[in-house]
Amino acid sequence: MSGAFLNPLQRRAPGLIEQARAIKQWTRACLGLAEETVVSVNELACHLPGCPPKETVILVMNVERTVQASIHKALVEVTEADVAAAVWTQPAA
Repeated sequence: MSGAFLNPLQRRAPGLIEQARAIKQWTRACLGLAEETVVSVNELACHLPGCPPKETVILVMNVERTVQASIHKALVEVTEADVAAAVWTQPAA
């Protein structure tokens, strides 16, 4: 078995859920999003050469379109300033 296998049932780092909620809140505040707009926050692992080991991806989805912002940090390391810089480079949803 490859060393790159990630167990989807493995316990998450403490505070991960709270941090994801904070990132969603910061995203909503930065973009002035309506309540019906869906904000999804995920941490992805990358095993390709030159790719950061962890990346936080923010998806902002509404009826009209979906916008994605990526932050090249683990979810627990993301700050409000990181979110503001990432989401302001995307067109508002």
